[in-house]
Amino acid sequence: MREISAVVAGHICLDIIPDLSTLNAEGFAQAFQPGRLVEVGDATLCTGGSVSNTGLALHRLGISTCLIGKVGKDVFGQAVLDIIDSYAPDLTLNMVVDKNVSTSYTLIISPNGSDRTFLHNPGANHTFCAADVNYSLTAQARLFHFGYPPVMRRMYYLDGIELTEMMRRVKASGATTSLDMCYPDPASEAGKSDWRKILSGVLPSVDIFLPSIEEILWMLRRDTFQKFNESGKFLEQVTPALLSDLSSELIEMGVRMLVIKLGERGMYLRSSDKTELAKMGPAAPVDLDAWANQELWVPCFKVNVAGTTGSGDSTIAGFLAGLLRGLEPIQAVTMAVAVGACNVEAADALSGLRSWEETSARVSVGWQRLPLYIQDSAWRWDASAELWRKN
Repeated sequence: MREISAVVAGHICLDIIPDLSTLNAEGFAQAFQPGRLVEVGDATLCTGGSVSNTGLALHRLGISTCLIGKVGKDVFGQAVLDIIDSYAPDLTLNMVVDKNVSTSYTLIISPNGSDRTFLHNPGANHTFCAADVNYSLTAQARLFHFGYPPVMRRMYYLDGIELTEMMRRVKASGATTSLDMCYPDPASEAGKSDWRKILSGVLPSVDIFLPSIEEILWMLRRDTFQKFNESGKFLEQVTPALLSDLSSELIEMGVRMLVIKLGERGMYLRSSDKTELAKMGPAAPVDLDAWANQELWVPCFKVNVAGTTGSGDSTIAGFLAGLLRGLEPIQAVTMAVAVGACNVEAADALSGLRSWEETSARVSVGWQRLPLYIQDSAWRWDASAELWRKN
């Protein structure tokens, strides 16, 4: 049996991405008027969701990975398995195929230079539960990463009892645990769930938590989320003080390492003390002293954006790959945003990604960063590392 570094589980679907590159702003607006037929380009079919986006990105970055997702015994399900098989046949060995459910799919509307819109059918993901995880497999792995519980009904139902049980059992099996979120429809059942209560239950069993700023504000600071959202300038209003406040609360809830994705404003890292980091398990940092009590804010690399599908998942993969490779925190966050930058150079979630060696080489030759300005006397710009760090 091959050595396993990472098990990636959770949400998986078939992504259908029509090519909208021939549409200008007027044509794009007309495409959504009733009764109109607007010609577009070919559609890209690819797998989506955290299992695909983060799992296959880790595989491409040279991390030995197993995938656990749930599909139906249908045409879309077979397409998902065939696509994953094209990367490596053994990646599908632990996938769950259920003849009683339909495979999830997403229609992704991703115009050039703009964020994407999703039309999503949850399908089999709504039935994924703690019993679908192979715990003998997680016991062999260094890291278990789970993604997108807000769009998986069994994971948030009854205040997240299945999610909490699953992460508790994985942690008990010996693996380091990692959790990613997504932003659900606020009017949906998930949107009406008590996410503070869900997080309070599950985070004591989570070593690494990697939400976006939108997701975590929506879950823990709803008034702030609404204020930022109504302004039309969400990311510009995020301050170091807000990130420090959020991260302190999450570390108190049990998280040992926190990554907050900040879109075009980069990524924030907060780590707990050396004693807590040592409890992370086999994917704990190699140099605990270097990682302890860190607060870093790293800017993005400059690229031509073709699409943003899977950008956050790729950034997560870059960070987790860096941790598994024993990097120090500055190197890990730098590689995280580098992998995320490669991702957005293609319309789908995986085509833009390069190998670990190619990505690292691109960073080493002076890849230009996007400007990131913050005003806080408690923070300083580290010119050699090209990031902000708390004093």
